Amino acid sequence: MTDVSDGVLHTLFRSDQGGHEQVVLCQDRASGLKAVIAIHSTALGPALGGTRFYPYASEEEAVADALNLARGMSYKNAMAGLDHGGGKAVIIGDPERIKTEELLLAYGRFVASLGGRYVTACDVGTYVADMDVVARECRWTTGRSPENGGAGDSSVLTSYGVYQGMRAAAQHLWGDPSLRDRKVGIAGVGKVGHHLVEHLRAEGAEVVITDVREDAVRRILDRHPEGVSAVADTETLIRTEGLDVYAPCALGGALNDETVPVLTARVVCGAANNQLAHPGVEKDLADRGILYAPDYVVNAGGVIQVADELHGFDFDRCKAKASRIFDTTLAIFARAKEDGIPPAAAADRIAEQRMAEARPPR
Repeated sequence: MTDVSDGVLHTLFRSDQGGHEQVVLCQDRASGLKAVIAIHSTALGPALGGTRFYPYASEEEAVADALNLARGMSYKNAMAGLDHGGGKAVIIGDPERIKTEELLLAYGRFVASLGGRYVTACDVGTYVADMDVVARECRWTTGRSPENGGAGDSSVLTSYGVYQGMRAAAQHLWGDPSLRDRKVGIAGVGKVGHHLVEHLRAEGAEVVITDVREDAVRRILDRHPEGVSAVADTETLIRTEGLDVYAPCALGGALNDETVPVLTARVVCGAANNQLAHPGVEKDLADRGILYAPDYVVNAGGVIQVADELHGFDFDRCKAKASRIFDTTLAIFARAKEDGIPPAAAADRIAEQRMAEARPPR
């Protein structure tokens, strides 16, 4: 892989968004593998984060995404109370076209070459079956199937953590954690979103959904003929009258200069990573009186699960840890109010404090 521009190098070495410890460019010509592994921090322990398999428009875009995602994992793992730093990997290409066993094995060898500094798992475009293949070459692999010593699908606890974040937002804003009779809009009902619908319907919330895949929407509507409705797209969803909570559960950048001004919801709490399109969006939300539950805090259930897999997976233990997302989110809202800053900034301060305290004195 070549031609990584000065824009990426500037991010890595000279910007506030950089500070990464290591970036590895991986290529295996025989299998067609081109991948980037980014390690942002190992202050709290080995870097932990998933592998994204995506058809990036350019290699520069892939590197930039890996840097951004790895940094986010440092903050997520810190706020989840895990003894792990942040890392992320991206494989460049359309997984529907180029994903093969040989490619995944080659990728596993690259991860293994880092000697445990980076622990991988599933992300967009990769699944439990893929991690089973990667694990054949690399013991620092989580998100495997139960048949291969893993915990299975991490989206179960990811959705549970988002649900706990919503309950915390309701407690903070309305004085009651119940979501009964609240109207919740979910953009993206795939891996995580469809589990989130189940939690919300079980409590009696009204749910409005949208997804680019018609089959995903149909599956939800068939399962819930009452209490769930669908709209054509996200643009319609965010403008839905009477919406209490908006849950972005697809790709990042959902909160931007175009969407924030037209949001009808009082709360934003969803599973998507990197929801804030750029610095300053969190202030725009606060100025509109919209309570934002930081994405990397509320969607940490999945990483809690895969981290536990390294020590012999226990679902009840993981669910108990994911339940604490409720208290963590409430603490962030309290810190934000105390410091007079948006919740996203408050979460960053708490995470940065934990990472700084973990580093040995110089």
